[in-house]
Amino acid sequence: MEYEIVIGLEIHSELQTKSKIFCGCSTKFGADENTQTCPVCLGLPGTLPVLNKKVVEYAVTAGTAMDCKIARFSKMDRKNYFYPDLPKAYQISQFDLPICGEGKIHIKGEGFDKFVGITRIHIEEDAGKLIHEGSEGTLADNNRCGVPLIEIVTEPDMRSAEEARVFAEKVKATLEYTEVSDCKMQEGSLRFDVNLSVRPMGSKEYGTRTEMKNLNSFRSLENAIKSESKRQIKEIEKGNKIIQETRKWDDDKGLSFSLRSKEEAHDYRYFPDPDLVPVILEEEYIESIKGSIPILPWERIEKYTSEWNLTQTESQILTTTKQMADFFEESVMYCDDAKSVSNWILGDLSALLNEVGIEITQVKFSPKDLAKMIHMINKKEISNSAGKTVLKEMFETGATPEDIVKEKGLVQMNDEDAIKEIVLKVIADNPKSVEDLRSGKDKAIGFLVGQVMKATKGKANPGVVNDMIKKNI
Repeated sequence: MEYEIVIGLEIHSELQTKSKIFCGCSTKFGADENTQTCPVCLGLPGTLPVLNKKVVEYAVTAGTAMDCKIARFSKMDRKNYFYPDLPKAYQISQFDLPICGEGKIHIKGEGFDKFVGITRIHIEEDAGKLIHEGSEGTLADNNRCGVPLIEIVTEPDMRSAEEARVFAEKVKATLEYTEVSDCKMQEGSLRFDVNLSVRPMGSKEYGTRTEMKNLNSFRSLENAIKSESKRQIKEIEKGNKIIQETRKWDDDKGLSFSLRSKEEAHDYRYFPDPDLVPVILEEEYIESIKGSIPILPWERIEKYTSEWNLTQTESQILTTTKQMADFFEESVMYCDDAKSVSNWILGDLSALLNEVGIEITQVKFSPKDLAKMIHMINKKEISNSAGKTVLKEMFETGATPEDIVKEKGLVQMNDEDAIKEIVLKVIADNPKSVEDLRSGKDKAIGFLVGQVMKATKGKANPGVVNDMIKKNI
């Protein structure tokens, strides 16, 4: 029997506020355990929470960017449950009146082109963290208690691991571009929960779903979906029933295992938080946030492909982060050669960034300097080969391309008499390659050109060298 996979996601994203959602404690990542807590975020008796205004602004920004309806009236609720990393035994969240709802995001890939519905986006506080390492038993770090989150809940509209990954990538890009969250998955700023069921192809009834929690990479998301869908199909074909439960994904073993039976909303005994007033938003406030939404990645992709003739793949990679897209666009602004800028950023510059393990925001040179270097190549002042040397030096020292070219003597050699002299020597020194070229092995010219470039320290005009080798063989 052929089966269909039904996937919905719940995405938790930490917001980029400097202080927590209901108190003034810092949200900075990496502090010593339990050094960023106070009576409010620990929920001690007699304390009163005060909602951080910036949290509301970020939630409305995210909802607007994801085409949601923004609620003029929403409220905060207590979600009651006991867990060791939740000292007050309830989480302040939103239950029946979330701040955003009925949104959608367009996704496109091989075999799919669709909208994924967003059921709701609500604001809530994070819980603490349990530390299981060492011989002292399990320890609780409450620094994360009260760190502000938005939870993005989708409709069950995705049908494959790839659709889920593309959707999750788009959510991440949206949150980064709007600067709502830094989305550092390695620090837990973006986490995915997968609700998944399978059903016979063509059926309209949903199967029993399971939930896998706290996946913190796109690879884990895809692998967990593929594994869980196979497990459910296998159980169904054995004649077993799927149990509604929460499961934990083990990335190293490539397996999930049962954690607990799945709670329903009534298990949490939600009720309105008596210490917090409702959130009432005026039309003018919502409109001002709508006006502040920056150009989003898919809008940039459209511009790159239609106006600058970049490929879809090039455009998608360049817009992976707002910082890279900004760097790219500023460089193009100075040299008006989008294709060359794209090639240098996606090629040599990306290789250097990967080698050192830094982001494009940390490079020592400006987009204007990259544009100057490309301009020098286009004007044939330096060769493409010399450009690689210039870029590497710019990357390491932050020096300007003009100074590097001058200091290293990289001005392109266009003197045909001087080039001819070197070409003739290279031809004389490499009879085997010359014979290969004469016998139709065109690849041999690459070796000969390379020898000339080596002899001129990359300064010879490669076009002139290429033509001269052909003329003299």
